[in-house]
Amino acid sequence: MPTSSSHDHCGTETNFALALRDALRRRGLPLERICGRLQAQGINVSVATLSHWQRGRSQPERSQSLQAIDALEPMLGLEPGTLRSLLGPHRPRGRALAHDPTAARCVYGDKSDLEQALGEAFAHFNADTQLLVSHETMTLDEHRSIREITVTNVLRAVSAGARQVTVVHFLDAQPSDDVEIDVRNGELTGRQFVPDLCSVVADISFGRPLARNETAVVDYTIRIGRTSMTSHSHERRIRDPLRSYLLHVRFHPLALPAHCHYYYRERLGDEPRDRHRVELDASHAAHVLPAKCPPGVYGLEWEWG
Repeated sequence: MPTSSSHDHCGTETNFALALRDALRRRGLPLERICGRLQAQGINVSVATLSHWQRGRSQPERSQSLQAIDALEPMLGLEPGTLRSLLGPHRPRGRALAHDPTAARCVYGDKSDLEQALGEAFAHFNADTQLLVSHETMTLDEHRSIREITVTNVLRAVSAGARQVTVVHFLDAQPSDDVEIDVRNGELTGRQFVPDLCSVVADISFGRPLARNETAVVDYTIRIGRTSMTSHSHERRIRDPLRSYLLHVRFHPLALPAHCHYYYRERLGDEPRDRHRVELDASHAAHVLPAKCPPGVYGLEWEWG
């Protein structure tokens, strides 16, 4: 599944996310400055995490995150407990199993944006294929927004007769222009844009039914119109163990980040672990290529100077 957080997007409109976003907007402080004030109090929360919270992609659950919420309330001019009281139930725990919608929620999250975008189809989401290799390239423009997403996936049929794969991407904000999907390997047989979730859902056919264990390559690019939203991260939720995952983020030479960091989370809502800095190369790009790719959430976040 490619769900891109573009990794951030409009997300699931929880009361907590709405209240936090509204308070941040009224206060008028950039997320970088909020993080700096939290760090001054000994609380380390990344810009990408705050961005996820305000758009409903995840919610604070761990003690450090809840401590950050307690510190944010007076910082944003809110009464103590205002944000805490709006938090929903914790995400379910447990090991994610391939093609098991209940276990898959451990990676995607309970009532996730993905499940909302797919509806009843979530229970059978790509159940007849397994993702083996994925290569994603995100291209940002001079306005610090993601404008293009290029993906190459190698999939294997886990049962005879697999005909297509469904891909889902979540955008930072609703673009001013139409979203274009250019499929180079495979055939685009269906597409839908869900405005409430800022999500693109596309069906890509292999061209013929596959035999069991036969592999197929799907290669496509999503082109996004101009948006007013600044991008701070991209993350990928992976349901099955992969042989290889490459995340490649290309920045515009007129808009380079101050720092980039890779992180991994076993489940949506967990605190990031295996976090380390990633340097830009001579082409103004950063990439991550994990040595092992178990199920979980893989991300790259960046801070603007």
